[in-house]
This record gives sequence, structure tokens and C-alpha cells, in this order.
Amino acid sequence: MHHHQPKAAADMHTTTTTPVPVARHGSQAAVVLQLLLQIHLAVAVMAGAFTSNHTAVAVAQVVPCLHDQETALLRLKRSFTATADSMTAFQSWKVGTDCCGWAGVHCGDADGRVTSLDLGDWGLESAGIDLALFDLTSLRYLDLSWNNFNTLELPSVGFERLTNLTTLNLSNANFSGQVPDNIGRLTNLVSLDLSVSLELQEIPGVGYTINTKMGDDIMQLAMLNFTSFLANLGSLRELDLGYVDLSQSADWCDALSMNTPNLRVLKLPFCGLSSPICGTLSTLHSLSVIDLQFNDLTGLVPDFFANYSFLSVLQLMGNTELEGWISPKIFELKKLVTIDLRYNYKISGSLPNISANSCLQNLFVHETNFSGTIPSSIGKVQSLKRLDLDAPGFSGNLPSSIGELKSLHTLKISGSDLVGSIPSWITNLTSLEVLQFSRCGLYGPIPSSISHLIKLKTLAIRLCKASGMIPPHILNMTGLEELVLASNNFTGTVELNSFWRLPNLSLLDLSNNNIVVLEGQDNYSMVSFPNIMYLKLASCSITKFPSILKHLNGINGIDLSNNRMHGAIPRWAWEKLSTNCGPNGGLFFLNFSHNNFTSVGYNTFLPIFSIVLDLSFNMFEGPIPLPQYSGQVLDYSSNMFSSMPQNFSAQLGKSYVFKASRNNLSGNIPTSFCVGLEFLDLSYNTFNGSIPSCLMKDANRLRILNLKENQLDGDIPDNFNKICTLNFLDISENMIDGQLPRSLTACQRLEVLDIASNEITGSFPCWMSTLPRLQVVILKHNKFFGLVTPSSTKNKITCEFPSIRILDISFNNFSGTLNKEWFSKLMSMMVKVSNETLVMEYGAYQNEVYQVTIELTYKGSELQFDKILRTLGFLDVSNNAFHGSIPASLGELVLLDVLNMSHNSFTGPIPSQFGHLTLLESLDLSSNELSGEIPLELASLDSLTTLDLSNNKLVGSIPESPHFSTFSNSSFIGNIGLCGPPLSKKCVNTTTTNVASHQSKKKSVDIVMFLFVGVGIGVGFAIAVVWGCGIPIRKRRS
Repeated sequence: MHHHQPKAAADMHTTTTTPVPVARHGSQAAVVLQLLLQIHLAVAVMAGAFTSNHTAVAVAQVVPCLHDQETALLRLKRSFTATADSMTAFQSWKVGTDCCGWAGVHCGDADGRVTSLDLGDWGLESAGIDLALFDLTSLRYLDLSWNNFNTLELPSVGFERLTNLTTLNLSNANFSGQVPDNIGRLTNLVSLDLSVSLELQEIPGVGYTINTKMGDDIMQLAMLNFTSFLANLGSLRELDLGYVDLSQSADWCDALSMNTPNLRVLKLPFCGLSSPICGTLSTLHSLSVIDLQFNDLTGLVPDFFANYSFLSVLQLMGNTELEGWISPKIFELKKLVTIDLRYNYKISGSLPNISANSCLQNLFVHETNFSGTIPSSIGKVQSLKRLDLDAPGFSGNLPSSIGELKSLHTLKISGSDLVGSIPSWITNLTSLEVLQFSRCGLYGPIPSSISHLIKLKTLAIRLCKASGMIPPHILNMTGLEELVLASNNFTGTVELNSFWRLPNLSLLDLSNNNIVVLEGQDNYSMVSFPNIMYLKLASCSITKFPSILKHLNGINGIDLSNNRMHGAIPRWAWEKLSTNCGPNGGLFFLNFSHNNFTSVGYNTFLPIFSIVLDLSFNMFEGPIPLPQYSGQVLDYSSNMFSSMPQNFSAQLGKSYVFKASRNNLSGNIPTSFCVGLEFLDLSYNTFNGSIPSCLMKDANRLRILNLKENQLDGDIPDNFNKICTLNFLDISENMIDGQLPRSLTACQRLEVLDIASNEITGSFPCWMSTLPRLQVVILKHNKFFGLVTPSSTKNKITCEFPSIRILDISFNNFSGTLNKEWFSKLMSMMVKVSNETLVMEYGAYQNEVYQVTIELTYKGSELQFDKILRTLGFLDVSNNAFHGSIPASLGELVLLDVLNMSHNSFTGPIPSQFGHLTLLESLDLSSNELSGEIPLELASLDSLTTLDLSNNKLVGSIPESPHFSTFSNSSFIGNIGLCGPPLSKKCVNTTTTNVASHQSKKKSVDIVMFLFVGVGIGVGFAIAVVWGCGIPIRKRRS
């Protein structure tokens, strides 16, 4: 019966009614009767069809699921650990009931087979996916997200059986290991999500942390062959592999463009991608979401992003090696809702005029190199909700039109060249919850009307020029959660207890003003304290450890640096701080640096966990006190610590940065440091013995290794990791011998190599020309020998160093002549490729920045230079055994600031091409055998502040020019044939005067590159390079 009803329903639309026969000569009543019978029959047929159809639907709803489907589900249920959550979730999963009606289960069209299984966010725990799951072969939808599979691997077999699957969501389920290839065989997949959700939490004036709701034990999936995995997934429209390790997939762009032509959503954040964004990605015309946050992408941000007409979300945050100029057309995309470029320090751009019809809601350029004025048109984009223009390059006036953005609830602005007072129009932004001005030129008092912003939760004015007393009306803003007034010009005395009137306050930062912070009256027993999590009182003239900490139970970060505290850190402070600590919780930062503390209070391990612990620049002695639980940034620099604890690798298990320079540490370098650090600085101690080979093997994560000025000896280990990540290697001023290890060529990211003042031998390391990023090479004071530049190009190694800007090979035994073609290949000394305000520094976890510090010879003295500009050109070949003429091609190195070729045996004339070196500040050609006259072109080098041509065989008159007249006798003595001022020897028998045609070649630049003291002679180079004076240091060897 049931088999015929659907057919009747189907026939209802096509069957015609057969007329009932009547007599030909019947009456009119018979005709009417026939008509009524036909109508009745039609109605009956329709009614029957309707009843049949309705019955069929009802039957389909009550068909029970098949026995094998029920068995598989019950077996799957038993694989989950019995918890309160699982008992509640599986309450409807009972034997003898229809499994098609169980929670999370849906079946197909009356066949009793499970087509959808949704266990997402059920809070389940399991020791892995039970293979019974793969008996549900009709599954089209599977969601196991937000459960805990306890870092077990995904099954290597089984997924290939789910051939009908269109949606697979295994996100945030705590799987580990390799993504099985059989998932890539699911040809019908439309949506695949294997991601882990990581969340950025920004704390004004503190930094950011990346959190996951799954705790610290979260593991990572990995995929070795991205291309083959995608080969059969041509139907994919949504792909989310956030936090899946794709570091081996250099061809990820090509893999996507070839295999997923219909892709709309692409999410690959935190995947370890390290290649450029290649052009093949432009073929994915349907992309609406692109999320590539926190990878190691390199190269330019492609212009073709502006061609994605469907693009609504573009997230590139945290790719610190991305560079170049962002196309303004990207901001004009009609469907763009979010563009996030935060923490991309090398990305430049300017804000275009954005249409009032734009859909843009979220605009982030925080910590980028964006610059220029902020267009007034931005105030017409009424859709804007979050506007983050916290990039220091913005300038001009803040457009008052921003005050018209009524929907705005986040406003962050910075710009060192922004002018004007803190604007009063901000009080028009009645929806504002976050207001931040940082690193800006805004000045004056905070407007009292700011208290009208009753929804405001964060008020941050830091690194600006705000002045006056800290306004008392702020204390009426009871909704405030974060108050940051650091690094301004506020004055007066402030009592801490006055801020306890803000009941929701979690962050208070009053650091680096001209204020004196007092605790106030001791009535703490009568005060209800807010739940302060972060307390920052650096440079607040505090002389006594604040007893208020006894009453703050939820403290997560303390900064008491740059104060006047002395003696021992109170033991009660550590005990109080330890109450909030443990392996899964603790302090975000703890900074007691730049005080006069003499004792930590604990001999070995501190009873705390702190992500950032800074005890630098005090007077601590004894063993270094490590946190009981691993801290991620640890700084013990500039104290008098004398030893390390025994076997401390467990305390560094999760550390990224360890700095202990300028202490009294001795003995062998402990192998406990070989735990996967990114930064390790043990410079200026008295460690002896050899460099632990495990440090080189550890270089697959190590980026900074500084062992400068210890007493290390032996060879440099020749076992650099094949995936070497070193950016900076300094082992100078030790007693290391042997040769440079060839395995150093694995360090393809190396930018700085300083091995000065050792006993390293061998020929010039031409083989290092395979290091494409090498910019600074300092080999001085060693035992290198032989030719520097190859006499022929027949060798496979060309010895070309196009990226080198600083080269110091002085005080070695190099010999022979200098090859003119070799200097023509030093492209970075010829063509400016970097922003001249950028300095050589490296960022690490929690905004930790490591600035390159090197020692160079300037004006005859060893000076230590910090904040090295990436445009500095320095070449020192002095104190070797070079001979022959000076190559004229040196005149092509127009970006040179310093050139020292002294104490060799160069002959012939000074090349007139040196006149092209218009940026040159120091030139030393002394103690050679140079002959001929001083070229007139040298007299027009306006930047030259130091000149030494002494002790050569130069002849003729010294060029006369206002600039040359500033040099003293010492610049020219020892040249018997020279005459004229400043020498006392007068020129005779000359018919013409050697006078330079002086034309100033100074150019206006945006920053001070050349700053002279007096008239022509000064410390221009030191200030140009260092943004501060050079620091004289002792020379360890003559």
C-alpha cells in the first residue's frame, strides 16, 4: 500500500478525468448530473492524492535508523570519557530509541542512514576517534569541534570511506601529528576546518598575548605535502587550517591556485608559511576572506588583492618580514569590511580618501610604517566601528570629522608629527569604549569633558605631550577598566589610594612622567580594592616597596622599574605573587629593573611563573634566580650574578629570550641553555671552555646568539642546524681558534656576523656569499690570510656580497691587490634599498626588541654603536698587507659613511672618483705609499669630518676650500712633498693655486644624518649612525 501512494501523488498532476457515458438524448438535468459527477470524481482524486502524499511524509519521519547505524553511534558514545558534560550531552542516546532523533543526529530521506553528526562544542573528552565513526558512510556533515581528543593523532584510515562528506569540522579538538592523506580523498568536500582558534589580547603599554581557550597543552597538526593533499579537493569553498604546521609547504600559493579554483574562504593563520605571496594566488577570483595572520611571509604585499571584487576580510597581521607599499585601491573595495595589517613593521602606505558608501567596519594599521596625513573623508565612513591608526608615521592635524563617527567604539591614533592639542570632539563619540593616543605630538591637558564618555572602558594617552596635573574628573569615570597615562609631561604628587574609586579598574599605568607617587593614607582595612591585574609605576620616584601589593589578589603584572628602591625585595612580595602562579597561570610581566636592589630573597628558584621577568640593572649577587615555572622572557643583565643553578633546562622549557650580559658568570656555558631559545645573550662575562655544540644544533629556532667578550676557546662547532634561523651571531673578543665552519652556510637568514678579536684563521670566506641577507661582517683582529677577492671567476663561488653594508677585515694578514670588479658588486653600498630611519633590530615574543650593537674604529678609537641605521656604509681594510693601486671602483660606493684603508702598502694616486662619495664622513688612507697630488674632488666632500692622509708620498699643494681648511696638520704630516695650509711648509714655484671649486652638495633629508659640532669637525658620524653618542670602550688587543 505504501508503495502506491507516492505514485498517486505524482500522477495527480497528469491524469485526466474520463467522462461518464449518458444517453445521447438525455435531459438538461442529466447533463448537470454528469458535470457534478465529474467534479466529485476530480475532488476525490485530488483528496486521495493529498492524503497519500501526507501519509508518505509522515512515514518518512518515523522510519527508524538502521541497526548498524545505531550500533556505530553507541560504540562512538562509549569511546568518550564519562563526565558530567558527556552524560548531559548523550542523555537522548539510549538503546531502543530511534537514533535519528538523538541530539546532534540527522538522517536521510526515509532510509534510516545518518547523514549529519554534530557533536560540536559538547565538551567531550576522548582518547581518539573510534573507528566506528567511519561506519556512518552516508555522512554529509561531521562536526567534532571544541572537544578534547587529548593530543591523539587522527586515524590514518577511515576518512576515505566518508565519500559523501561535504563538511568536515575538526577544529579546536586537540589533535596532533600529521593530517592523514585520506582526508584529501574526500572529493565532495566543500568546507574543511582543522584549525585551532588563537586570540590576540592587546594590553595598552604592555604588549599582546596570544591565547587559546584550550589551555597550554594544545598541540599542533602538521601537513608535509600541501599540494598532494589538495589535489582532489576541487570542490572546496572554505578552507581553515589555522595553526596547522605548513612550514614545509613553500608552494602553498601554487597548490591552492591549481587545485581549489572555487575557494571563497582561505584561512591559514599561524601556519609557519615563510615564502612570498606569489602571483598565482590572483587566479582565485572568488575569494572573500583571506586570513594569513602571524606567519613568516616575505616580500611585497601584492597589488592583486585590490582585484578581488568579493573580498570582505583581509588579515595579514604579524608577518614582520612583509614589506613594501600597500596599494590604496585595496581600501576602495566595495565589499571590504575588515583590513588588518597590524604588527607588520616594514609595510608602508598612506590612507586614501575612502568613499562614504564603504562597508568598512574595521581598519587596523597598528605598528606599521604607514605615514602621511589622516584624510578628513574617513569621518564620512559611518560604518566604521574599530579604527586603529596606531602607526607613528602619521602627521598633521587630526581631522575633526572623526568626531562624526557615531558607531565608533575603538579609536587608536598615533603619529610623532601629529600636531595640536588633545581634541575636544572626542566627547562626541558617545559609543566609544576604547580611546588611545600614543607616540604622538598632541599636547596640553586632558579635556574635562572626557568624563562624558560613559561607555569608555580604556583610556590610554601614552608617549605623547599631555601635561598638567592628572585630572581628578577621571576618577568619576567608574566604567574605566584600563587607565594608561604613561610617558607624558604630567606633574604633581599622586596618591595611589585615590584610584581605588574606580571599581572596575584592572590596569593602571602612571609610568615615566614627572610625578611622585605616594601610597596615601594607610586605611586599607576600610577600602574595597578594584581587581587590579596590571600595575605600572616606572620612574615614579618610589623609594619603598609598595605595601598595596599585599591587598591585590589578582595581580598579573607589575612594573616598578627606574625607581629608587634598594636593599632586598621583600619575601612577602614573592609569597604574595606566588599565590597567582602555577604551571598554567601566573604573571604576565614582572619588572624590577633599574633600581638598587641587592638581594632577591631566594637562592635558586623563585616561587613564581612570569612570562616576562626583568631584574636587570640592579646590584644582585649570587646565583641567578630562575622562576620555578618557565618564563618566556628572562633578563638578568648588568648585575653581579656569579653562577647558574644546576640542571635548569626545565625552568627554560618554554623560554624564548634569556639575557644575562654584564655579570660575573664563569665556568663552562651550561648545556641547559640548549632548549630552543630564540635569543641568548651571555656577553661580557667570564665563561670559558668551548662553545656547546648543542647551541648550533639548536639553531633551528635560535635567532640571536651573543657570546661576546668571554674567555671561550676551541673551534666554532661545525654542526649548524640545516634549518638554521640565526639572524645575529657575535662571538667576538674571545680566544676562539680554528676556521669558520662551512655549515654556517645553512644560516640563510644571517644578517650580522661578528667574530672580531679571536684567533680564527683561514682565507677570506668567499663561500659565505651564499648567505643572501648578510649585511654586517666583522672579521677584524684575527689571523686570516691571503687574497680577499678572487683573481678569476672560474671558481664556482663568485665571492659576491650584494647585501653587505658594513665590512671590517682590519688587523689580519690579508695580502695581494684589491680587485676592482669585486667592489662593483657591493650593491648595498651603492643603491639605497631601506627606509633610512630603520635601525637593525630584531623583535621577539612580547614586544622584546634586540638592537644590534657593534664596535667599529672611528677617529682612531674603538667605539660601541647602538641603533645601527640600515643605511650605514662602512668599509675597513686597514692594518693588512695589501699593495697595488686603490681601485677607482671604490668611488661607486656612494653610500659609504666610513672608509679606512690605512696601514697597508697601497701605491699610486688617490682616485679622483672618491669625489663621488658625498656621504663620506671619515676617510683614512694614512701609512701607505700613495703618491701624486690630493685630488681637488676631495675638497668638495661637505660631509667629511675626519681626514687622515698622513705618512704617504703625496706631493703638491693641499687643496684650498673652506671645508678643507678645518683639518689640522695631523691629517697631512709625513708627506714630504706636500705644502700649503695647514702645514707650515709653503708652496713655492707654483703658477696656479690648487683651489677647489666648492659647491655645496648637501641635501635636505627627513632625519639628521650629519650633525656637526663646531665648524666641520665633530661627531657627525657617531650621531648619524647611533642616534646618540658613541661609547668609548677598552681595546682588548693592540
